Amino acid sequence: MSSSTPARARDLLAHGPFLLFLSSRSLSRFSSQIGAVAIGWQVYDLTGSAFDLGMVGLVQFLPTALLVFVAGHAADRFDRRRVMQLCQLGQALTALYLGWSTYAGVLGEVQIFVATFVLGIAGAFESPATAALLPLIAPRGALQRATAVSSGAAQLATIAGPALGGLAYVVTPSLAYAVMVLFWLLGAVLTGGIRAAPQAQATEGATSNDLYAGVRFVRSNPAILGTISLDLFAVLFGGVTALLPIYARDILQTGPLGLGILRAAPAIGALMMTAYLARHTINHHVGMRMFQAVIVFGVATVAFAVSQWMWLSVLALAILGAADTVSVVIRFALVQLSTPDEMRGRVGAVNFLFINASNQLGQFESGVTAALLGAAPAAVFGGVATVAIALLWMKLFPALRKVERLE
Repeated sequence: MSSSTPARARDLLAHGPFLLFLSSRSLSRFSSQIGAVAIGWQVYDLTGSAFDLGMVGLVQFLPTALLVFVAGHAADRFDRRRVMQLCQLGQALTALYLGWSTYAGVLGEVQIFVATFVLGIAGAFESPATAALLPLIAPRGALQRATAVSSGAAQLATIAGPALGGLAYVVTPSLAYAVMVLFWLLGAVLTGGIRAAPQAQATEGATSNDLYAGVRFVRSNPAILGTISLDLFAVLFGGVTALLPIYARDILQTGPLGLGILRAAPAIGALMMTAYLARHTINHHVGMRMFQAVIVFGVATVAFAVSQWMWLSVLALAILGAADTVSVVIRFALVQLSTPDEMRGRVGAVNFLFINASNQLGQFESGVTAALLGAAPAAVFGGVATVAIALLWMKLFPALRKVERLE
């Protein structure tokens, strides 16, 4: 890690280890987004049930809830690059099973849920290792900018992934899974070539073997606890991702390709925001900027919920994605810079648990609420709840509100 002047965005892209990390992470995100379109559309096509769409999120979240502390400990105990690589290989094999079963015409709802559970296991181990690896690769003083560039590259994959996934699904559903296999295998190869700074080893004693050390660390830091829990509850209620197949087919009256465009829209807004943040880091009033971003996220969710037009829906989702990116960059940089390297895996696992709870349990909550109230009322409720939570958290976590700078 260099101790020179903080790297610019163009310098980061010329930094070999960071470029390999960036490419590998983007390919994994690409595959995940293709899978989200293929699995979501396939489940809804088989069942026509909003509840079953929500169940996809719940099934994928369960491995995180069960294995989060073991996964975090593994990221601190073993080579983080090898953990990432093994997870990518496991995901490729699972996608291969989905593709072959779809091609053979034997894939049913139960098999999809089982495969989704396996993908959740791999993701539970991959995410803490990935998050803890980035500070060992980014030049000193450039973590916020590296986070923005990394997020932007992942969002670029998120833009192309759903669109390609929808197009491939139209050609034949098994083609979408074949692309996922290819990208995860390429990601595993690139991960093997990453060279990082030496990984700090957990000190001897109870803490080094304590799976729950990350929980205690988060609880002792109000700013970290506030930012992680804010994301949990805001996205738990405000996420509309699980409802996109319903909006695409029943409200906006488009098909799998339209669903891919809707899923890509938040990433378009996110990519524009990350391009800005890669050049202009957030240097003042960091805590307040995060609260403001969450409020914009909630308002954009309400706008999407009431929209009857494709263009307005895409615009609202793009604004939602841009606001979410501000929150992501601040949260990641704040957590990583405040955590000792020997604990980054375990703290990252707690963070990942909260993120998955917000995203995947949010899918379950959205599916259940939509089944009870209808898709539009459920989305409106989620957006209003997000704004209310942001205002409440400003009162509950003044330490987060007062955070001025990250680096």
